[in-house]
Amino acid sequence: MTIRQRVEQLIEVLPEVYPGAHCELDFKTPLQLLVATILSAQCTDKRVNLVTPKLFARYRTAADFAEAPQETLENEIRSTGFFRSKAKSIRATAAAIAEGHGGKVPETMEALHELPGVGRKTANVVLGNAFGKEEGVVVDTHVARLSQRLRLTKQTVAEKIEGDLMKVVPRERWTIWSHWLIWHGRRRCFARRPDCRHCEIFRLCPRGKIFIRTGEARPEEAGAVSA
Repeated sequence: MTIRQRVEQLIEVLPEVYPGAHCELDFKTPLQLLVATILSAQCTDKRVNLVTPKLFARYRTAADFAEAPQETLENEIRSTGFFRSKAKSIRATAAAIAEGHGGKVPETMEALHELPGVGRKTANVVLGNAFGKEEGVVVDTHVARLSQRLRLTKQTVAEKIEGDLMKVVPRERWTIWSHWLIWHGRRRCFARRPDCRHCEIFRLCPRGKIFIRTGEARPEEAGAVSA
């Protein structure tokens, strides 16, 4: 089976397995999603969603976040981890939006990527989920892990994995493709002990039989991917 054939079959099966797949970060505006995505680095979406309601109630505009005292913002997001660098990134990004974009989150990859602390992954999250624009594939640790296990790529660097996926996944599926793999990674294809015995896409996974036999993933397959 070729990679394209595997992708085609996955596109048939995954919508049936996860018909409600979506971004699990809670947000109402592009700015809220941008902030939540920054907070989600090395943190679970569940934890971020516990922090953001009070945060978004207090800071409603980019200017609000930009003008927030560093120490105050740090304390408000402390539980998400790496709170000093995240607070700094949020304030700098918000200031750039307030000063250079009239307070509105830009809608292009180029403009988003120019914002302080906003990489391609974060830009893809915002473009795909806040603006409905298919500019790329979000590659987090789940997408990277599953893409490697499904033999859709041999790459280990996020942007190179994304490049391989963009070649075989139809453009109109780029955003939902990430959601499907993230949902499967969180619910079935775990890093260290994938639940192969109950996996809905087991027949399409070249690594499945190895995991069944060994009982766990190899260390190199459970590791983090380079950003």
